[in-house]
Amino acid sequence: LHECADANAQALERLKREIRAGDLERAIAMIHAARDIYVIGLRRAFPVTAYLAYALGKLGFRAVLVDQVAALGPEQLAGAGKRDALVAVSFAPYTPATVELSAQASARKVPAIAITDSPLSPLSPSAEVQLEIVEADYAGFRSLSATLSLAMAMAVAAGARRSGRGSSGCRRP
Repeated sequence: LHECADANAQALERLKREIRAGDLERAIAMIHAARDIYVIGLRRAFPVTAYLAYALGKLGFRAVLVDQVAALGPEQLAGAGKRDALVAVSFAPYTPATVELSAQASARKVPAIAITDSPLSPLSPSAEVQLEIVEADYAGFRSLSATLSLAMAMAVAAGARRSGRGSSGCRRP
């Protein structure tokens, strides 16, 4: 437990150091301004997108979880347009359906935020903003602690902005 928690703590510290404030601010602004927010991330990234869609919905945003059940991802994204936003999450080895659906949304000029692990990610060409995360690796499994923290911070900050409480709901110690 201690080794796993230490690895996750290191990933969280790396997240705080490496996420560029300007990129994070642009992502929050995109979410805040969007009519609808489409969220896609499959396989290992699915818990992050399910949580993000839940949190955004609780904060009054219209969030659509593109879960690809029954291969209906294209239909789930069919209503997305220029006034919406897409948040796409994928890490190596990148989930082909996430990459393909992101490219389809990009072809329709849907503004996109990519949460991924490399500047060379196949999500990069589709994204207006890219947030890169290096997660903890423990015993051959990669964590989601930093990615979930980022998703929560984005949702809370967009919600705070919407309610007029400023740009953040998270407090620094």
